[in-house]
Amino acid sequence: MTCDDLEPLVDSYADGELDLARTLEIEQHATGCAACSHTLASRRALRTALRGATPALYYPAPDHLHRTLVRSLRRERRAVAPPRAGIAFGMRRWTGPAALASVAFAALLLVLVVPRLPLGEDPLAHEVVSSHVRSLMAGHLTDVLTSDKHTVKPWFNGRLDFSPTVVDLVKDGYPLVGGRLDDLAERPVAALVYRRGRHLINLFLWPASEQAADTPPESGGTYRGYHVLHWSQSGMTCWAVSDVNEADLTDFARLFRESR
Repeated sequence: MTCDDLEPLVDSYADGELDLARTLEIEQHATGCAACSHTLASRRALRTALRGATPALYYPAPDHLHRTLVRSLRRERRAVAPPRAGIAFGMRRWTGPAALASVAFAALLLVLVVPRLPLGEDPLAHEVVSSHVRSLMAGHLTDVLTSDKHTVKPWFNGRLDFSPTVVDLVKDGYPLVGGRLDDLAERPVAALVYRRGRHLINLFLWPASEQAADTPPESGGTYRGYHVLHWSQSGMTCWAVSDVNEADLTDFARLFRESR
């Protein structure tokens, strides 16, 4: 991939719309290209700023629009359904205005209602891994570089609409490196960075839904050599990702939960 190849894909990459193969191509190119790495980092920063703007600049499609589109599609499908007597006649029926309307409604439904799912079993797990990889390759591991939790935690004040819990696990072999702002699940999140030997752990935190109960760490799978764990605790959603071995990542999650 060249810089010219990457340029038209920047927005799609930042929005998580590309398949895994193309995403890897872009990330491998950006690793060795300072200009493209800077372009990607700037676009992600802009996306994060827009997502976190007040008043909000992003609005999901409302439920009533979803229901209206589904009902319209069903009506159009019944109107253009080919009769059982003949395939050729049915094909002629599908070339009329009703069929065009059906296609238009279907396209609108896909754009506004159906989420774009990355390749793999769990879209959010892939998004978590991609954010982890970007932080390593783009020179943007931390916005606040310090092992002092009393510095990291207040740094997020005014930058997020919640206060993330920051714990010090240095005595357990997981020293705090720092923190940064990131963007996951269509919202700004806190990213805490810990170290295990030469391995880095990204821990992403954001508010869970009001009905979410505390859950123990659960494996989110292994993608591109990175292990993923997620859990809920004290009203927060937590996702940890690293290339450290799975046992150490599980130990980290346990220690973080207990320290909280």
